[in-house]
Formats: sequence, structure tokens, C-alpha cells
Amino acid sequence: MIKKVINKAHRFFLKRDNEKRIASQKEAKKKFIKDGQIPWSEGYAIHKEESIISNISNEALLTELSDKRLPPNFGYRLDERVVEYPWIFANLKKEISVFLDAGSTFNFDYLLDHELISNKEKYVYTFYPEDKSYNDKKVSYIYGDLRELPFKDGLFEEIVCQSTIEHIDMDNSMYGYDLKSTIDVVSNKSYEYLKVIEELLRVLKPNGNLLLTFPYGKFENHGFFQQLDNEMVRKITDKMDAAGNYDSTFFKYLLTGWIVASQEDCNDSESYNPHTKIGKKDDFAAHSRAICCLKFTKS
Repeated sequence: MIKKVINKAHRFFLKRDNEKRIASQKEAKKKFIKDGQIPWSEGYAIHKEESIISNISNEALLTELSDKRLPPNFGYRLDERVVEYPWIFANLKKEISVFLDAGSTFNFDYLLDHELISNKEKYVYTFYPEDKSYNDKKVSYIYGDLRELPFKDGLFEEIVCQSTIEHIDMDNSMYGYDLKSTIDVVSNKSYEYLKVIEELLRVLKPNGNLLLTFPYGKFENHGFFQQLDNEMVRKITDKMDAAGNYDSTFFKYLLTGWIVASQEDCNDSESYNPHTKIGKKDDFAAHSRAICCLKFTKS
């Protein structure tokens, strides 16, 4: 009897706390919209998450993205995640597959529960454990350096590597990783990310797909990430050309939101670093102003 009373009380307090949290989030989002949707202000993260959830569940939008189109004012004053996730979902296989998240950008319940992900055999490979694990969703977590994957050749039918390669060989201490960059001068480029590309191509199964995204434009070294330019991207596509076929899509941020653009139109794009405020302009960009999305299919 006492146990039942305790359990009932526990459920009551959990429900109450959840209702308070939801109410607080609604107020924060309402304030964010009212105050002009300023990136990184109170309510920004909630609005972005809700936008991502809505977008990846919108079949009409995913079809548009497959055709390299976006509706007007898409992702207004939101960072590149609002484009990357729906682009990835638009290009995922609909059937069951062995799936690798290289970089742990899919370690969220609302992504793992999506019908295009939930039925896959899921592996997350990242350097250190995340705050949350979803073992109940049959996710296998493996930890280590993406430049040395512990998997056999041709294991995965799908690999997603979202906004990860730009952090390779950079100062990742802000993420809690004890990894220091080998770059001493900020103007230098690191090509260590190419080792990751080689490894991802190695563990990808023939006819398998690699979905790769990263910030694009002028070369910039922001310490914890570098923005890739045309020369750096060409080194990636040269490796892809030798192993299969690829298709590229470029997205550019404007004052009104994100658009599909040509690579040439993105070549001079500059990122905004919200931590240092470097690259801040009056366009309310939240982070990258252009991204490159590559879909590769192995021969």
C-alpha cells in the first residue's frame, strides 16, 4: 500500500514538473518571437528545435529539398541545423539499413523516433559519451577518433556526418574534449578531415550512401572549427570521384532566411562565431552563412 502511494506521488510530481517545463518553454518562445527572433536569445533553442521537428515531418518540404528547392523565408534567423536536418531526412533510405551517425548529431529522441531512423540498425560514433544515451532505442554507442574507425570495410549502408569534419584537428576543449589542434597559426588550414573522409568511404558498403554537411565559403579558422573553401572541398570530391558518385547542394543564408544557391554564390560567405562575435553583421545570421551538402553513393 505504501509503495503504491509513493509511486502515485512520484507520478504526480513528474507530471507537475513536466507541465511547468512546457509552460515555461511556451513563454520563452512567445518572448523570442515578440522580441524579433534574435539568434541565441531566450527561446531561440526551443524555436529551433520545434522548427526542425516540424520540418523533418513535412513530406512536402522533404520532396522540395529532394528537388533542390526551399519555400520562401525558410529558417528565418536560424542557424544551419534547420537546413541540414531536413536535407538529410530528404535523402535517407526509406528501408531498414545499417546506419552510422559519425559525430553524434542524431543523438536526440525526436530524431531517433522518426520513422526514417527508428527502424534502422543504429550506431553512434563520437569521441566522448553524450549527456544522454538512448539504449532503449537500440542505439549502439562507440567512442574514439573518426580518423581511425574500428569497423570492418563496407559495414554501413548509410552514414551521416553532419557538421563534424570542420572540427577535426581543431581545439575541441569547449566541448569538454581534451583534444588540441595541431595548428599554431590561425591562418593555416588543417587537412586532417580528409582522413575522416577516407575512413567513412572505407566503411561504407557498395551502393551505400554518405550524407556529408559542413560550413562553406571563405576559408576561416575559428579555433574550434574551420570553414572549408573551394580548394578544401575539391580534395573531398576528388576522393569521392575515385570511389563512386556524388551530388552537391549548397544553401546560403540571407536576411530573409535560407535559399538553395550555386557554389559560386557561396564562395565568399563568412561565418558568424557566436562565441567570439567574429563575423557579426546586420543580417542576424546565427552561425554559418553557407553550407555544402554532399550525397555520395559508393560504386
